[in-house]
Amino acid sequence: KNHKRKDSQQRGETMSSKRRGGKRKNKRRNGSKRKRVLRFTIDCTHPVEDGIMDPNAFEKFLHDRIKVNGKTGNLGDTVKITREKTKIHVTANAPFSKRYLKYLTKKYLKKHSLRDWLRVVATDKQGYELRYFNIHEASDDEAE
Repeated sequence: KNHKRKDSQQRGETMSSKRRGGKRKNKRRNGSKRKRVLRFTIDCTHPVEDGIMDPNAFEKFLHDRIKVNGKTGNLGDTVKITREKTKIHVTANAPFSKRYLKYLTKKYLKKHSLRDWLRVVATDKQGYELRYFNIHEASDDEAE
């Protein structure tokens, strides 16, 4: 018995690691996982500077329309919406998609009949920007 024990100790194995198959288990158990916090921004600078869009109304629209667990008006601690001049920041816990924000933004633009002039463009992994369609380039091509 002692001979077998010495061989396994020379290879760096212990009796407990042999029983587990040499695999270490994840130490986090029973839901002690950290929740991922997602931060998204929607930049409304261009339309707000031109005076065709109100950022307060857009922020209220998002407050009223964002669904959490299938219910509107149920934001609680899971979703927070803040406004910083012309940018709107949405901070949410893990199951929340950036695409859902784009959908709601387009819905707001359609409701206020701004969809014909503005489009929602992704600037980076966490943000969108409202830009005008390039009408000038199209009219320049027709003139030539």
